This record gives sequence, structure tokens and C-alpha cells, in this order.
Amino acid sequence: MSDTPFSFRVTHTDGLARRGTMTTAHGTVETPAFMPVGTQGAVKAITHRDLESLGAEIMLANTYHLYLRPGDALIARQGGLHRFAGWSRPILTDSGGYQVFSLASRRTITEEGARFRSHLDGSAHLLTPEKAADIQAHLGSDIAMALDECVAHPCGVREAADATARTLRWARRGRDRVLALRARTVDGVTISNDGQAQFGIVQGSVYPELRKESASETVAVGFEGYAIGGLSVGEPTGVMYDIVSQTAPCLPAHQPRYLMGTGMPEDLVESVARGIDLFDCVLPTRNARNGQLFTTEGRLNIKNARYAEDARPPDPACACYTCRTFSRAYLRHLFLAGEIGAATLNTLHNLNFYLDTMRRIRDAIAFGRFERFRLAFHQSLSRQALDS
Repeated sequence: MSDTPFSFRVTHTDGLARRGTMTTAHGTVETPAFMPVGTQGAVKAITHRDLESLGAEIMLANTYHLYLRPGDALIARQGGLHRFAGWSRPILTDSGGYQVFSLASRRTITEEGARFRSHLDGSAHLLTPEKAADIQAHLGSDIAMALDECVAHPCGVREAADATARTLRWARRGRDRVLALRARTVDGVTISNDGQAQFGIVQGSVYPELRKESASETVAVGFEGYAIGGLSVGEPTGVMYDIVSQTAPCLPAHQPRYLMGTGMPEDLVESVARGIDLFDCVLPTRNARNGQLFTTEGRLNIKNARYAEDARPPDPACACYTCRTFSRAYLRHLFLAGEIGAATLNTLHNLNFYLDTMRRIRDAIAFGRFERFRLAFHQSLSRQALDS
């Protein structure tokens, strides 16, 4: 990894919406940005070449999954995740906290960390804040996330408070570990994470006071950026927007703000309006594999019989390869026939829709027209959706 220092600069503002530039050891990211999810170091159904052609500037990879298979030490011996995966642009790795949360009956949370059994073979593991930092140092990501404890919705205030307090204690331990790892040897492998930034995570469920306290204490630890976690876990959309509205102003204006795991197109627009800079979500890729396309005219379920002889492109307003080349009828045929190409073409379109939406958001902020864009975007959503 390069020792290029991580930095973030806000270049334009329009209301609370911000456009900026985030510099990492592997390149620059224009924000607000959407990060395609590459769980195993690869975005499902498409290649890195496809991602680059779509203009993706950063990818998210999954600490939990890469730790279990093929193993972070192996990846370190291969020169780190960028070289191993053949992706030269920035990578953010999560800490594994959400994946452990999703294991439910397979995990136990203690002050030490999270004990869990692998979904692959049932083997027992312990993920501590220090271990999460070690794994991400081995992976050599540009941005590493501190280990946090996520709680489900709904949950009581006591449960949320306990998890929030533990997340803060883990944040301090994880931060200390990252600072101690500079050019050290871990598990027999020499690593250098001098260029790696670390983001802390704000928790607190749907309780505003817990969120404010978590934000204040997490900022005091001193990370390079901050994430709002524990949302998109079942709470109503309006509640999510309220929590983002109340939490984002508590985070430093000169550092990036990342809303974890939230990703309907309208959620991206509304969260940018509340001051968020980074997003990730599996929706565009997962929905693509299930035959649902995001379009400027609404969501389109390509498997529906009405498209059997529809010669139109999926989205007439879209310039992606899928829309320039193929009809709805053909995409429906591929999907129903179980062709691998259906997942690829649908994924190309959905990611283009998301990345192009972020590009238009950035342009609107730069020209002081974000509110106009926001209103027009919602007006387009209010029209009758195709198949939603």
C-alpha cells in the first residue's frame, strides 16, 4: 500500500448537500459516491472491467467473508486485496460486524468480541476489535471500518444503549490497534497500512439521544471518517431519515460521512440532502439477479409476461450497454431461460442507474441546483411505476 495520506475536501455545498473529493492510497473518489458491494472481492455477475467502464471509483469488500475464505493472511501473501483481486482503485472493507449480527443464533456478543460459527463449516471463531483491524490491515484496504455491534429493529432503549456503549469501547480498542499496526508483522506476514484510513461507526438504533452521544464520543476517538450504522434493519423509512437528519450534523464537516447499507435510489437522494457522502447497498446487484431493473420510469420486473414481445429497451433514457443493445423481450427470455447473461446484463444496467444518479447529484450540487434535482427525482418516482 502507498503511504499517500488519506484526505477529504468539500468542494461545493448546496443546502446540507455536499460535493467533495476523497483522496486515498489508490486514487480519488468524487463524492457523494455509491460503492458497489464486492462481497468476495468481486461484484457478483460482472467483471472489474465492467465496473471501470461504468465509472465506479470505489468498491466495498467484506471482511467477514474474506477472513473465512480464502483467508486474510493468504491475501496478504499475495500482495493485498488490490493485487489479489486485480482492482487498482480504492477499496473500503467493512469490519464484519453486520455479518456477525446477521448470524443470529450462531453468535454470542461479549466485551471481548463476537464469538460465532462459520456459515461455511460451523467452525468457531472470535472476532475482536483488534482482530478486525488485523484482518483489514492484511487486506490492505484504503478504508477500514471499526468493529461495531448492530442491533435489530425494534429493540428497547436499554439494549440499544448497551450495544452503543460497547461499540464505543470497541472503537477505542480498534483505533489503538490500527495505530499500532503501522508497518508491523501480523501472523508472520509483514504489512504496511500507513495509507489506510479508519472510520468509526455511530450506533444508537432509533433513539436520537443515543445517536448524539455515540456521535460525540466516537468523534472524540479521532478517526479519519465516520459512518452511521444500525439503520436499514427494519425501521420505517421516515424514521431512518429522521435519524440521519439528527446524526449527520453531529459529525465533523471536514470529514466524510458514510451511511451504511442504505440504498433505494430515493434514499440516496434524501440522505445526500441530509449531508451524507458515501453509500453502499446490495440492492442494485441483488435485485438485478432476481430480474428487477431500476429505471427512470419506475422499477421493472423483467420476468413479467407483458414484456414477452416488448421491443423497447429496459429504460429509453439510459445509455448503458444493456439499454443500447437489448430489448425487454430478449432480457425476459434470458432470465426465464436461466442464462448467466441475464444476471450480467441486468446488473450492468442497475449499477449504471445508481452510478449515473450519483453523477447527476454531484453535478446538481456543483451548479447549485440540487433542490431542483431532488424535486424532479421525486416527481418521476411519483408516476405510476411499471411493476413495483
